[in-house]
Amino acid sequence: MEAASTKGVLSHLSLLEVQARSRRSRPQQQSRVTELKAKVEALKVQKEQLEAEIQTHQNLQKLRSSLDKQCADEDDVEMEEDSENSELLRLMARHTQLKDLLHAHHLIGGYDVIKTRQGKGVCVSLATAYEGVYLDTYNLEIDLKPAVRISRHNIPPFIPVNSLAKENNMQTHMRAFLDALSQHLNAFAGRKQELKLLKEQHKSVEVMESNVLCSILVLMFTVPKEKTAVLCTLDYIDHSSCLPKRVHLECEDKQLPDSPQWKKNCSLLMETPVHTALTAMRKVGDIV
Repeated sequence: MEAASTKGVLSHLSLLEVQARSRRSRPQQQSRVTELKAKVEALKVQKEQLEAEIQTHQNLQKLRSSLDKQCADEDDVEMEEDSENSELLRLMARHTQLKDLLHAHHLIGGYDVIKTRQGKGVCVSLATAYEGVYLDTYNLEIDLKPAVRISRHNIPPFIPVNSLAKENNMQTHMRAFLDALSQHLNAFAGRKQELKLLKEQHKSVEVMESNVLCSILVLMFTVPKEKTAVLCTLDYIDHSSCLPKRVHLECEDKQLPDSPQWKKNCSLLMETPVHTALTAMRKVGDIV
């Protein structure tokens, strides 16, 4: 009986201990639950803050992108304006440069000049042309030190270079000398070109005689009505001109050179380039 009573008492005590422990743990559990709830609420608040920051960051990014695009558009406009201004400035600079070149070109008489022998001489280029067509170009090298003189050139020997230099006093009037020389060269080139055009355009006209200077030209053409051959001599006495100063006609019909029409033709030959004059004479039927 005592053993059973003792066992029952011990069991009851164990039960009471378990209950006591249970009662002691409940506040701790409640406290833990409260702590977790508070932490959850804090995390919710933190989440909301992070979401707000993310939204703000996204809005800022959109705003920045919009501003960058606007700035880029403004930069493009500025670049276009800068490009236009740069192009205008470049053209203005080029215009000024060309004006300076033209002024320098005018000062040397319109001739192309380059320095030679480290500034002790110059090489002058003289271009020839006829009716807008450039022909031959000649070069003249002139020493400036110790004295002004012609050292070498490729001008044809029948052009009186030295005589022109003396006549125009090359020492003090270089431009006058170059002008006279250029006039002689262009006249020679023009006469030579006219002879070439005559041969190309007037196959019925025979060139009987001509010299290297093209200062004498003897032609033969036929008068269609009388079937008479006419010998025409063109004398270019002035070597600085493309036009002859004298025209002489010879034919079997002694009266033909003195006729009004042929006197008119002689005047035409002295006033008009030979190939052009022959074209006019052929149109009116004076030659074949």
